[in-house]
Amino acid sequence: MRFAPLLVLTTFVLAGCASPASPGSDVPQPNDVPVLGQGTVLQKGDDPAQFCLGGVMESYPPQCSGPELVGWNWDAVEGEESANGVTWGAYAVWGTWNGTSLTVTESIMFALFDPMPVDDPFLHEANAGGSDESTLLGIQDGIADDAPVQVLSSYPQNGYLFVTVLYDDGAVQAWADRTYGTDVVQVRSALAATD
Repeated sequence: MRFAPLLVLTTFVLAGCASPASPGSDVPQPNDVPVLGQGTVLQKGDDPAQFCLGGVMESYPPQCSGPELVGWNWDAVEGEESANGVTWGAYAVWGTWNGTSLTVTESIMFALFDPMPVDDPFLHEANAGGSDESTLLGIQDGIADDAPVQVLSSYPQNGYLFVTVLYDDGAVQAWADRTYGTDVVQVRSALAATD
């Protein structure tokens, strides 16, 4: 699935910064999965470039954090801005995800990227979930602390709590179904598998 970059966080409510899966977690970590992500690339000085897939603070320069982009090269792209030792821009990035970093294979300025539209059946009124908003808000309050992976954002809609994580091959959704019951939490990946 493909998502527009979250340059300004308005619709989503940040669910906090839970740690990535810890040792002993029941969610296995991926191993060099080909993925596509859309977001803000930001680099402070000589630090590694980061791929911000969650909220971006509206400062100048902007502030955000995300997984490291291995092999990112500003000379290979256009559309970046720089101020106060920070360089950033919005991009679609293809690469391989190992659970902590993304090794870049290709990138394009987001303004030039034409994503395929995604029709999420869980947003259709005919497929509404059975949970009321107060129940979903209660789950939202704690899911960032309880989840076995980092939660980027969450919001209730159409009777479900939609939760965005960096990457899910189905294991995080299975955890959510076991924890909260089926058809309550819908997990979405910011990094979409391209295989």
